[in-house]
Amino acid sequence: MHSDVVAIVPARRGSKGLPGKNTMNLAGKPLYRHSVDAALEAGISKVIISTDIDEIFDHKLPAQVSVLRRPESLAGDNVPMKDVLLDVFKHQQIGASTIVLLQPTSPLRRPRHVSEGIEKFLSAEWTLVMSVCEAPSSVLKWGTVESNKFIPLSEPRFCFANRQSLPAVFRPNGALYVFNSKQFVFDEGFNSDAIGPVLMTQAESLDIDTLEDFERCQMALQGDDFK
Repeated sequence: MHSDVVAIVPARRGSKGLPGKNTMNLAGKPLYRHSVDAALEAGISKVIISTDIDEIFDHKLPAQVSVLRRPESLAGDNVPMKDVLLDVFKHQQIGASTIVLLQPTSPLRRPRHVSEGIEKFLSAEWTLVMSVCEAPSSVLKWGTVESNKFIPLSEPRFCFANRQSLPAVFRPNGALYVFNSKQFVFDEGFNSDAIGPVLMTQAESLDIDTLEDFERCQMALQGDDFK
């Protein structure tokens, strides 16, 4: 058990793409429970759900799980995650703990990904660990236009390279973040130049925003690979 690790699952009521998604039944349990259970199965002994959903307060939850009422001011579409986390730290006795942030909209993240993230972070080699998945390398050819001038996003040589010669590119998938609460409060958010990756496949990285996403996750969780 990871007694010095705290998992936080932010589950707000509002959603424009799929209203009420965080409590919709996915493969036998509410969507948010997949993240809660991934934390518990990875050996995390304390899980906090930050939510404005009344229904969750009535759910029967394991003893290791507590529910924190999120104020309405922190439940809007444009509220940054850092404000939600700082609110949790303000109202919970967490101290200088290792924090695992698990978004409920990433239900295909497995307990092994959580365990790997914790192990990497505790190695002290990284100040932040996050999950990533491979993305199209063609993004290295992209750039911005400022004052009528094209400015490459990466190295200029990549703009003219053959696609096959471009290096592999990975994007954060939002499923997992591991960091220190004290450092987060000091920085008032994520601020790291030493980020360790936890690799996930594109299939595992599916994020639920629409009903179509939800149905794809339902099919994946009912498949043999997730049983």
